[in-house]
Amino acid sequence: MTESVDTDRSKPEKDQVNFGFENVSPAEKTRKVGDVFKAVAGRYDLMNDLMSLGTHRLFKRMVLQMSGVREGHHVLDLAGGTGDMAALFAPVVGEQGRVVLTDLNRPMMQVGRNRLLNQGLAQVQFCQAPAETLPFADETFDCACISFGIRNFTDKDQALGELLRVLKPGAPLLVLEFSKPTDPVLDTAYRAFQALWPPVGKLLVGDAQPYQYLVESIRMHPNQKTLKQMFEDAGFVDADFHNLVGGIAAIHRGMKPETGTTR
Repeated sequence: MTESVDTDRSKPEKDQVNFGFENVSPAEKTRKVGDVFKAVAGRYDLMNDLMSLGTHRLFKRMVLQMSGVREGHHVLDLAGGTGDMAALFAPVVGEQGRVVLTDLNRPMMQVGRNRLLNQGLAQVQFCQAPAETLPFADETFDCACISFGIRNFTDKDQALGELLRVLKPGAPLLVLEFSKPTDPVLDTAYRAFQALWPPVGKLLVGDAQPYQYLVESIRMHPNQKTLKQMFEDAGFVDADFHNLVGGIAAIHRGMKPETGTTR
C-alpha cells in the first residue's frame, strides 16, 4: 500500500499536533481549523462537489447503506457540518428516531440547520461540541458517523474513545474520509488534481489558504491501515475499511463490543 512521504516529514513535537504541514499546539489547531471552516462555510458543498467530482454524494449513500440504521434509531452525525449525512439519515430513522448533528463550527452548523429545516427534517437536532468531549450520556446512540471530518480533529484517539463511550453495545461507527491511493500512478495524478484546489478556492471564496490546508490535511491524515489500528486501539471490534476510487477515499467501520466495554 502506497505511503505518503508527507506523513514522515512533519512529525509533531511533544504536546503539538499537525495543522496541515505545521506543528502547532492543540488549542491553536482547534482555533485554526475553526477559522478554515468559518471561511468556507457558505461554499463548502460546492467545493466538495469540485474536489470529489461529485462522488462524495455517492460515498455518503454508501455509508448510509452500511450503517444498518432503521426506524426509531438514534444517530450521531459527528462533524456533521452542513448536514449532508443528517439529511440522509433523518428519513430512515423517521419521526420516532433522532439524528444529532454535532459540530464545533457554528457557521457550518448554521448552514446545515437552515438547509434541514427547509426540508422539514424536524427530527434533526443540533449540538455545538468538540469531538474529544461529547456532551452525551454513555450508550446513547445506535450508530455514529463522521463524513470527511476526522482528519480535522485535534485528538483523534480521544475522539474515538468518546465515540465508543456514547455508542450502544453492538452499534457501528462509520468514518468516510479522504485516504491514500493504493496505486502510485493514481497517487501522482491525484496530487496534481489537488494542486488545483487552492487557486479554485481563491476564485470561489477569495482565499486560497483554507483549500491549501485541506490538501495538506489529507496528506497528513493516517493511511487506511493506521486508522484501522486506531479503531482497534480505541476498543472497536471487527474494524475494517473499504477503499473507494482506488483509495482516494475510504469508509472505515468498527463495532462497539456487545459487552459495552468503554475506555
